[in-house]
Amino acid sequence: MDTQEQEQDFEELVLKESIVSASGMNSNNLLIGIRGDPSLRETTFDRKRYKSEADEHIDVLIPNLQELMLNRSAYKLFIGFNNGEIRTTSIFDPLREEIHSVAKMIDHSYIERQFPAVPYADKILLMRDMYNNLRANPIYQRLPTYWKNIMARRSAAWEPMEETEIVNVLSTLKTLRDMPTYYVRNVTISIVQSIVRMQFNCDGTQIVSAENYQKFLEENLATE
Repeated sequence: MDTQEQEQDFEELVLKESIVSASGMNSNNLLIGIRGDPSLRETTFDRKRYKSEADEHIDVLIPNLQELMLNRSAYKLFIGFNNGEIRTTSIFDPLREEIHSVAKMIDHSYIERQFPAVPYADKILLMRDMYNNLRANPIYQRLPTYWKNIMARRSAAWEPMEETEIVNVLSTLKTLRDMPTYYVRNVTISIVQSIVRMQFNCDGTQIVSAENYQKFLEENLATE
């Protein structure tokens, strides 16, 4: 096998073998389920439901989280309903993850101080510029050819999560949290990858493309 053929094989293998690959989720794989600890599934109905600070303040919390994803610097969001932990990643500091409490995140003045305002379109433009700058870096040029091909393919096809998809996901979280049996424990939303990752009290994990999110709810959770 010559070098070019090997590079092509590596490229296809990298794209196939990851749960969510360097090129994201493809049209044939818009929903991924990962089973967790079977003992947690078997004892789901025996464990007392816990009402957290996030549950108590969810009607204030959700609009604030929507504000920071649509109109401010955050591009990735983790909501831990059981422990009240909110994790964010900023477009202005993309390698650092910040941790916040629900008590802070329900204060709109805290949102204004912690997350600089930036229009959604400008945030997307910054993402594209950062990747363009990365690809121009001499260190990036030393990557194997198959990896540069993967990144080029992803860049050509990349579309971020749409604003309406963000609103749709966040607006349904209260319903998912209030479900009587299998309810959500934590949620991660990524604008860059356009995915929603959800863990439920039965310890299962669901990874759903943003465009497929409503269909997932209708088919699996009997909610609208």
